[in-house]
Amino acid sequence: MILVNYIAAIFLIVLGFYTLIFKTDLIKIVIGLSIVDYGVNLLIVSVGFNPGGTAPIFTVNELDPGMFFVDPIPQALTLTSIVIGACVTALALSLVVRMREEYNTLDAREIRRLRG
Repeated sequence: MILVNYIAAIFLIVLGFYTLIFKTDLIKIVIGLSIVDYGVNLLIVSVGFNPGGTAPIFTVNELDPGMFFVDPIPQALTLTSIVIGACVTALALSLVVRMREEYNTLDAREIRRLRG
């Protein structure tokens, strides 16, 4: 089952990079950036997953000698990455709105041509 997570993460990352490279609409470029972010988050959580592990929240009475836990560090990094990704997406979309007002187009090729 964990292999499906890795395949999905790689697929999302490749799809996002494809969108970033080959699309010219600025909204689609921002969506591609978000898709890459989601793929990386899925990859980080999948790396930190431990089959059969329990949550790392416990009291002294709950500890058993054979217990092992899921690593909390990738989960904390992913939570931080989600917040940062939301902020980056909001900033990118605000820049797209400003470019639309300034250049009256969302085509990246047209904006590069109109630079002056």
